[in-house]
Amino acid sequence: MMHRVVGWAMRRAGLAVALWVVALIAVTAGSTLVGDAYRNDNSLPGTDSQRVVDTFRDHQPQGATESIQIVLFDDSGLVAAKGRINAMLTEVGELPQVAAVADPFAGKGSLSTDGRTAYATVQLDVAAPDMPAEDVRTIIDKAQGIAKDGLQVELGGDLVRSAQESDGGASEGAGMLAALVILVFLFGSLLAASLPLLTAVFAVGGTLGLLVLASHLFTIPDYTAPVMMLVGLGVGIDYALLIFSRYRSELLEGADRHQAARIALDTAGRSVLFAGCTVVIALLGLLALGLGSLQGLALGVTVTVLMTMLAAVSLLPALLTLFGGRIERSVRKHAAKARRRPGDGWRKLATMVQRRPWAPLVLGTLALVTLCLPALDLRLGFADAGTDDPAKTSRKAYDLLASGFGPGFNGPLIVVSEGSPQAAQALNAKLATDPGIAAVTPPQLLADGKVATVLVFPKSAPQDAATSELVERLRNETLPQLAEQTKATYLVGGSTAAADDFASAVSKRLPIFVLVVVGLSALLLMAVFRSVLIPLKAALLNLLSIGASLGIITLVFQQGWFGVQEGPIEAFVPVMIFAIVFGLSMDYEVFLISRIHEEWRRTGDALGAVREGLANTGSVITAAAAIMIVVFGAFLLSPDRMLKQFGLGLAVAVLLDALLIRCVIVPAVLRLLGTRAWWLPGWLDRVLPAVALEREDAADDVPGELAEVRR
Repeated sequence: MMHRVVGWAMRRAGLAVALWVVALIAVTAGSTLVGDAYRNDNSLPGTDSQRVVDTFRDHQPQGATESIQIVLFDDSGLVAAKGRINAMLTEVGELPQVAAVADPFAGKGSLSTDGRTAYATVQLDVAAPDMPAEDVRTIIDKAQGIAKDGLQVELGGDLVRSAQESDGGASEGAGMLAALVILVFLFGSLLAASLPLLTAVFAVGGTLGLLVLASHLFTIPDYTAPVMMLVGLGVGIDYALLIFSRYRSELLEGADRHQAARIALDTAGRSVLFAGCTVVIALLGLLALGLGSLQGLALGVTVTVLMTMLAAVSLLPALLTLFGGRIERSVRKHAAKARRRPGDGWRKLATMVQRRPWAPLVLGTLALVTLCLPALDLRLGFADAGTDDPAKTSRKAYDLLASGFGPGFNGPLIVVSEGSPQAAQALNAKLATDPGIAAVTPPQLLADGKVATVLVFPKSAPQDAATSELVERLRNETLPQLAEQTKATYLVGGSTAAADDFASAVSKRLPIFVLVVVGLSALLLMAVFRSVLIPLKAALLNLLSIGASLGIITLVFQQGWFGVQEGPIEAFVPVMIFAIVFGLSMDYEVFLISRIHEEWRRTGDALGAVREGLANTGSVITAAAAIMIVVFGAFLLSPDRMLKQFGLGLAVAVLLDALLIRCVIVPAVLRLLGTRAWWLPGWLDRVLPAVALEREDAADDVPGELAEVRR
């Protein structure tokens, strides 16, 4: 199949490029006309927080609407500004989508005890997905119009946070520009450097349009698009680079353009397809977690990887055919200026590692283990206004409410009582005696009168560990004891409880996820390289690089290194990083080991095969890693905390994998294993299917379709 696709793309190069252009334009135009229908599925079946949501849905059939908080502060007291405030609230009440505005001076508990802080709840008549961002900004502008003469007005709520978010397009642009610079230095030609980048742009652009269209058929979260671009750009450039670098090396060894393209696609092309399959397996392993919010994200990123694989074996061969003459002249001219044979530095590194393999192996492994240790204290959660930029109005509103009413005011727990009114009153009295609770509201009956709710304000902030401990204590000790006395059912929900439930669900299902991903990937490697120890080594080292990247994320984002706002790690970031990094690590593993395997089969010299394999792939792996790092690292420029965590985690994992693992630890391990690295029991050899990444006749066999191209 790959030969047919490649052969057709090279014979009909102009048509192949034209079809990609037409497809990109068509899918972009279609997605623009239709628009997206992204939906965040945060359901957690079987958890207390989900049962609270279901209870509200069952007993409030009219559905829930969204609200916005207007927070007011004046150091000299708010009474003097009462007239201006009431006039502003009246005007806000007349704006579109606003159902009602509470009076902060009339409502109980809306004014702080010192009279300097107050809040007014703006109740909307629509749910969050139906509220236009423009209308939210209008409310913000109208409310802040009276902020003068010492009066501070800030707004809070999820809608306000969303309305403030920027597109963050500078991240992708900065990453692509840096990648282009690296490619130019590697190949010495702007045209040659542009081909991998152009291939990635086509793949990501097409996938973005498909994702918008797919959002009407599947539940895809709204954060899928930036994550997809993050992965797609890195993987797309990486795959095209691996193929193009083999094409370049074949040219330098004397092959003509068409023969070089065929060999590159028949060797590196197969490695790319295999590596892409391991990424897809890792991403689809997220389905084993059974969490709706991750399934849509996994689907989107999987389609991205598949599109990059398709572009690498269809668009890139067409571009090599169209621009092959100019690229060949540029490659040979650049090689003529080189002062030494390509790969000499990597041969020296491999020789040095092989001379004393234990020292780099032990030191490198200790370094990875040390970086993994902070991940043991990793705490999962969801970002709220407390982790926003201090300059944003949502963060200022959060801080004002915490200062005026207590840190737990920003994340109240919702406790539901299903039973008699006396059971609800007993709940209220019991909660008031808990040392971790600052205040409890009187029970409020829902519309049908069958269920009562109580708001619980912890003494600690929503993202503090003490709040999670309070949730656990209420669920495991306080409420079960009370339920035995009252025969009622009590449930604890709210955003903090939901974050704890999500973390618990991930932790319970993580072993299955890891087993599925690692097991299937190891079987694929075993089938390809006919070895037991190679897959085992790859799995262990990949797990260490992932653990090290999670350790770095914990230090930076949870413990606040380098001045970063402290807070929990986004609950789904670790599993997504595991899936993506484990798959991406296989790229370098397959590319390096396949070249070593090719040399070993050709010469039978295990040590020499390692040196030649590293010499032929070291510079490419380094360049590919550098591109991945700058693309992923560019997302640290994003205003979104989740994307920053993704970007840092992926960049660190790729850095450690490409430089420390592939170029130091792997040669050391292979030196110690020698020919045993390629050992496979006879019975297993007979059971496993044969999957070849390099063809034994690759040097002289020309498939019929490609032969026509050469003629």
